[in-house]
Amino acid sequence: MHLLTPRRISRRRALQGLGVVLALLGLLLWWLKPFAEPEPSGDLTFSTGVRSGVYHLYGELLKQALATDMPGMKVRLETSEGSQQNLQRVSAGQADFTVATADAVAKYRADGKPGAESLRGCARLYDDYVQLVVPAGSPVQSTRDLKGKRVAVGQNGSGVRLIADRLLAAAKLNPVRDITPVSIGIDTMPAELEAGRIDAFFWSGGLPTNAVKELSERFDIRLVQLGDLVEPLQAGGSPARYYRAAVMPQDAYARARNTSPVSTLAVPNLLVTTARTDAKLTEQFTRTVIASRDRIGHEVHAAQLVDLRTAIYTDPLDLHEGAGRYYRSVKP
Repeated sequence: MHLLTPRRISRRRALQGLGVVLALLGLLLWWLKPFAEPEPSGDLTFSTGVRSGVYHLYGELLKQALATDMPGMKVRLETSEGSQQNLQRVSAGQADFTVATADAVAKYRADGKPGAESLRGCARLYDDYVQLVVPAGSPVQSTRDLKGKRVAVGQNGSGVRLIADRLLAAAKLNPVRDITPVSIGIDTMPAELEAGRIDAFFWSGGLPTNAVKELSERFDIRLVQLGDLVEPLQAGGSPARYYRAAVMPQDAYARARNTSPVSTLAVPNLLVTTARTDAKLTEQFTRTVIASRDRIGHEVHAAQLVDLRTAIYTDPLDLHEGAGRYYRSVKP
């Protein structure tokens, strides 16, 4: 006959009590499950940019990160002509999220375009650097020297088209009469320059832009300074106030024939959605954007500049409710 000592009785009772607590906890979680917010699921469209541009590469890598963080969400990427078309798509409900430059957003709102009032920001991402690319032996030393030249200025729906027109105007050139404007994107600009069918092209993108980098590795190019236009451009007020003076390091394109850093201007990119987008989805989307920064930055170097401390500043757009939830959850 075995007698239970007080210690054994106490231990048995403790185990029994723990079992009861665990059972009750499981029951409580089961009861609360229907009231919890479900994980985002369904279809999602992200409008990017031309296939050879930074927007689209960023979108491809972000899609991979979203597949891990939101396995129930099917993400579809849609190429576009750039910022202006991206904003039109999101406003019309043809896309759920996109990337657009702050100046393009400001113009879209100032022009009172359809759905402009519903646009919301999720994050300030990396800055685009404006680039004027010419053959290494070109006589062009400033935007003013483009007079009479064949210049690729971006497609009609692109952010670079907005900037190119403003830069030309700041240089006292008419964007239609003083140059021969060529409406093509970064997917064809390099080949056209290499073939001599254009004399220069404008581009606005993260550093380095692969299409420009690859061109510099097979053809002698030079980047033209744009720093002399920052002040006259900013004097135009909003939306030009979103441009800031910047410098492209000499090694941004190591094979380019520049002997020193190149002064230019930069404009921030914003992650954009609308007030219609579900708050839980927007919160998780924003979380993935910030969390995947370093991983994406290995291939899109500009993504390394996404900073939690500045991401919340989405001027000229109000912050989306769901994005605000995310920033509050990670606030130190």
